[in-house]
Amino acid sequence: MAPPRPLLAAVFLAAAVLLLLSPAEAGTVGVNYGRVANNLPNPAAVVQLLKQQGVAQVKLYDADPTVLRALANTGIKVVVALPNEQVAAAASRASYALLWVRRNVAAYHPATQIQGIAVGNEVFASAKNVTAQLVPAMANVHAALARLGLDGAVKVSSPIALTALASSYPSSAGAFREDLAQAVMKPMLDFLAQTGSYLMVNAYPFFAYSGNAGDISLDYALFRPNAGVLDAGNGLKYYSLLDAQLDAVFAAVSRLGEGYNGVRVVVSETGWPSKGDANEAGASAANAAAYNGNLARRVLSGNAGTPRRPDADIDVYLFALFNENQKPGPTSERNYGVFYPNQQKVYDVEFVLGGGGASQGNGGLGWQENGGGASSTSTNPPSGVKVTTGEAWCVANAMAGEHRLQAALDYACGPGGADCKAIQPGAACFEPNTMVAHASYAFNDYYQRKGRSIGTCDFAGAAYVVNQAPKMGKCDLPSTV
Repeated sequence: MAPPRPLLAAVFLAAAVLLLLSPAEAGTVGVNYGRVANNLPNPAAVVQLLKQQGVAQVKLYDADPTVLRALANTGIKVVVALPNEQVAAAASRASYALLWVRRNVAAYHPATQIQGIAVGNEVFASAKNVTAQLVPAMANVHAALARLGLDGAVKVSSPIALTALASSYPSSAGAFREDLAQAVMKPMLDFLAQTGSYLMVNAYPFFAYSGNAGDISLDYALFRPNAGVLDAGNGLKYYSLLDAQLDAVFAAVSRLGEGYNGVRVVVSETGWPSKGDANEAGASAANAAAYNGNLARRVLSGNAGTPRRPDADIDVYLFALFNENQKPGPTSERNYGVFYPNQQKVYDVEFVLGGGGASQGNGGLGWQENGGGASSTSTNPPSGVKVTTGEAWCVANAMAGEHRLQAALDYACGPGGADCKAIQPGAACFEPNTMVAHASYAFNDYYQRKGRSIGTCDFAGAAYVVNQAPKMGKCDLPSTV
């Protein structure tokens, strides 16, 4: 029997909305697997954990044979690293680079899907003595790959820290340091463009927020609803600190030549600590869950573009897989992990949309707090700690743009069945009369009515889940309906 005409109309309207909201090709959320610890599980157990969580990409800080063998035949894509200590040798001797590639890449590929080599890590910051040799080392490693017929499958790059920028605020003023711009970054960008590779950037909004908590909104740092920051230099409005940092890099790249604008950027490290010292503002499990969870949702829904490059599909590698108890420095350095060394979650993050890595019903933003008198230096939860799940709300993603937000709002208030009476003129939640506020109310009502189930706060990237109660003017969004 044919469905009644009103039902057909609703079906066609819903289909049209979904087509209109189709996002750009989604990026991938990977993870950095560091091992500066004496209490981590063995590589075979780690690989099982990665598979259980749906992790598709992993980045290493070396090319450990046991790890690479454990990753064989898993389908997980891998980035290996030539450490800073070996950059000079790889730059000065092509034979050294060839031997390194034979032993650390060719010996495992293709069973282990090595897709990239990071030559050094933050060389400008932590190994300044080999800065001049970085690009020659990259070139020799690439030449070795070409000689072995692997240059098509394995790309060469080098992660840079934001300290490579002389200026990063506002984003439009982004520029590389004078000692790096022409001497290192321009040759590096030439190399990346010629070889079809990408620029690796380590970006940590936590550092900027923690050092300037009085001036930077925490919501702005955690991808939560906020008023935004206008860049007078380019007229663009920013709703996330990470976007502003990345656009500063894009601006710096563009200053060296418009031809480099086609070079992709991969966020090779980003994250937020779940614990820190008293002077490390913002370091908490709740904030780490919000930052990594909201970022993952953006990337996986194909909405990771920045105001300067809105259509960019950006891969990110979260830092880090585990808390690492032997890392030096402040407490935060030992508490960036998504997992404790015993493989219990510090908090939930989705590595795939709707994946098993997130608790059902909380959008991947639950967290596990250390309690019961745990030591401030502990990297494992105390025995008996329960995993708790915080409340969750669905809010509009301002970066989706008004066109997509309006289409999603129409669907939520129409075929979606959300109760939108409160955002009508004169009603309790009409003010503030903005697209983001109205869409947030409608999306949240829809999300709560659907039992906060996975996928009901998405709208093809026009919405995302938060775990802190949002407030729109004088209107509080309910956590139940």
